Amino acid sequence: MTDYRRLRVALLGAGAVGSQVAALLLRHADELADRAGATLELVGIAVRDLDATRDVELPRELLTTDPEPLLVGSDIVIELMGGIEPARTNLLQAINAGADVVTANKALLATHGPEIFDAADQVGAQVYYEAAAAGAIPIIRPLRDSLAGDRVQRIMGIVNGTTNYILDRMDAEGAEFADVLAQAQALGFAEADPTADVEGYDAAQKAAILASLAFHTTVPLDKVHREGITAIDKDMIDAARHAGYVIKLLAVCERLPGDDDTGESISVRVYPALVDRAHPLASVHGANNAVFVQAEAAGDLMFYGAGAGGVQTASAVLGDVVSAARRHIAGGKGVGESTRANLAVAPIGRVTTRYQITLEVDDRPGVLATVAGILSDGHVSIATVEQTVIEPAPGSPVTPADAPAAASAPAIPMARLVIGTHRAREQHLSDTVARLAESDVVERVVSVLRVEGD
Repeated sequence: MTDYRRLRVALLGAGAVGSQVAALLLRHADELADRAGATLELVGIAVRDLDATRDVELPRELLTTDPEPLLVGSDIVIELMGGIEPARTNLLQAINAGADVVTANKALLATHGPEIFDAADQVGAQVYYEAAAAGAIPIIRPLRDSLAGDRVQRIMGIVNGTTNYILDRMDAEGAEFADVLAQAQALGFAEADPTADVEGYDAAQKAAILASLAFHTTVPLDKVHREGITAIDKDMIDAARHAGYVIKLLAVCERLPGDDDTGESISVRVYPALVDRAHPLASVHGANNAVFVQAEAAGDLMFYGAGAGGVQTASAVLGDVVSAARRHIAGGKGVGESTRANLAVAPIGRVTTRYQITLEVDDRPGVLATVAGILSDGHVSIATVEQTVIEPAPGSPVTPADAPAAASAPAIPMARLVIGTHRAREQHLSDTVARLAESDVVERVVSVLRVEGD
């Protein structure tokens, strides 16, 4: 057997991902040594509770509730605890002790990434985080390394498995949001408190990481426009299907051209959007993730696979561990993050895309002309219009055309307008929808959805 140099590896956290990482490090130690050129010795696993039930049985002697000795005496530290603290403090301590670090902590990187990367740069260490943006999908290295010489124009991705599962089931089964969410929780796809997923926080953290890499610019989390999927209902899903679309929660990161007043900037946003059923992202089902990248020279690239899961995410983590080990063997200073472009992050109002606006209006002559006039005045051009009469509920009164007005008049007949627009600026669209909501002919703005993936 080859006598390899030994590298000390510490693990912080032994949850669904951490326990799988530990098991694979122990089970495949010889294979990993051949790939890395070094023996990866797991010296300890820091946990909160020594007696907690875990998916994988781990050697008791490796478990400890005191991470301190692991942080200062290891060559590679893997952080899979999640959350901000104590993960941030532990990673900084490990970096300052000279260790390379591997993390899947998207929340930490989205909020404290610059601090952690700067600390690593100061001591020549390296931060690896392939599992932080899309689980098992290899997207960090392609953006950071493979496309470093290209000019990424746009990233559009499904980066949250829980919301994709919910929207996919609603589309396939015609079910309501609450029912599918309960199903997702029962299957373990959604947490007991699903807020981070269904309100778009998780996807926004990942979007900030991807945009920072793609555009070589630090993207603060508070600059990411975020909307969740809790307002999506069965009627919206059915209307999307009728129009040839599927609704997906998308992370969109794109380069925006400059104008006379501003230079080139970027937009980073997360929201539910309509995607044409012919687009590759429309065929991403279940809890899977996919990231669609458009680059100036490389063209269109798509990365698809499991966005979550213990053993799947462990694959990405171990890939980083092998890379860290190879770097230790080769020696030299770690490669810092490239964020020197310093592009401005534009507000959502500067984004230009297509929209589908659904309105409930009075069903009488002149309404469509009034609505079209409001859109035209707001610089929003109509591409398509579909009008359907809303049938009155059984037993509701209907007023004959020649009947005299009554003190308590029955409801005016209603219609639903589904308006597709040409590309329009978000600020124009937002102002126009506000005017529509105030119009005497519009009873209700049912929904406004962006159309992505042209």
